[in-house]
Amino acid sequence: MKEQNIREKAIDRLLACGVKPSVQRVEIMAYLMTHFTHPTVEEVYKALCPKIKTLSRTTVYNTLRLFSERNAALMITIDEHRVCYDGDTHPHVHFYCKECGRVLDFMEEPAPILTQQREIQGNLVDEMQLYYKGVCAECMAVKKEQKVG
Repeated sequence: MKEQNIREKAIDRLLACGVKPSVQRVEIMAYLMTHFTHPTVEEVYKALCPKIKTLSRTTVYNTLRLFSERNAALMITIDEHRVCYDGDTHPHVHFYCKECGRVLDFMEEPAPILTQQREIQGNLVDEMQLYYKGVCAECMAVKKEQKVG
């Protein structure tokens, strides 16, 4: 996708989610829409800092939180030490590798879909996330190689 086209799509996503576009917000959204690595605040900051000299970690943090609150991006909370973001907001399953720390998409795995708030056992559910934890295929291959070698 061309850079201008990506920015236009980022602006469209922001406006559709009720977020006023700014230079920083558009660049952060464009980054999420083109980098499917489930980046952390720090990763987004390091990637965009050379491009936007005035960017701060606080701006990235606040912007990603805003995106999450407005459903422009998903905030994936793996544990209290690892929070990452996904620009793909359609329901899908995530996998966290306990060896290397990567977060992968399992697009073929059935994902729960919540189209509206639901009451379950007296509790109001308005958001769902599903992720698995384990060891990814790459780490498993390394382990097998180490056993053979």
